[in-house]
Amino acid sequence: MLRKRLIFTLIYNNGYFMQSRNFRLQKVGNIDWLEKNYRLKDLSFSLDELIVLNVSRENRDIKEFSTILSRLVNDVFIPICAGGGVRCMKDAEILFESGADKIILNTSIYKDKDFVFDLIKRYGSQSIIASVDYNGNNVFINNGAQVVDIGLDDYIKYINNIGFGELYLNSMEKDGTGFGYDLDLAKRVANNISIPLIVAGGAGNEKHLIQALMTDCINAVATANLFNFIGDGLPKAREKILFTNGNLAQW
Repeated sequence: MLRKRLIFTLIYNNGYFMQSRNFRLQKVGNIDWLEKNYRLKDLSFSLDELIVLNVSRENRDIKEFSTILSRLVNDVFIPICAGGGVRCMKDAEILFESGADKIILNTSIYKDKDFVFDLIKRYGSQSIIASVDYNGNNVFINNGAQVVDIGLDDYIKYINNIGFGELYLNSMEKDGTGFGYDLDLAKRVANNISIPLIVAGGAGNEKHLIQALMTDCINAVATANLFNFIGDGLPKAREKILFTNGNLAQW
């Protein structure tokens, strides 16, 4: 039986890491602040994967982001998935060369299907992750700024047929609220995909993580909550998940 995963998502915006609530961003601190407050090298032993998303809306600089990614790689010895603004093969190359093990796509899935196919053909399905931001039955791209003209269920089926390695499903309504994941929707989505499902948006404590990980159709949980899981929050959460016989790897 495959192990499930605990994932931490970092949201990066023009030089700073952010806290997000319903996709409204609050500046928290730069890379120095992150390294000081999270002790990433130690924290990585409590995680199975790290996702780093560049959500910069203005003056997005892939090379600047890759520099930040390189610093994270020096401290973290777990798989790292990076994305945000990946629009061409060169963008993906830069992130892979900077230490990313996987690339996560969102807007390109809708706007440039040929590029997505080329990327998967070059790097393999296991290295390319689909990200879906949704609110109700609506799917949003461009950092939640644009709704697409395809309903959620049909969009999920469309994604499933492309050949991605995993699906990162993020609830905009739940994002940053700490009220728990949208598990009913996750179960609905899981019925329409044949790839592993990562749920995001809404985790406020370890109980939410445990509840989602105990759901058969969910393969991984992600949290981007910098405040609720600061300090030893994530290590303690992993301990409690393992104590409840959660199917995580024991490092």
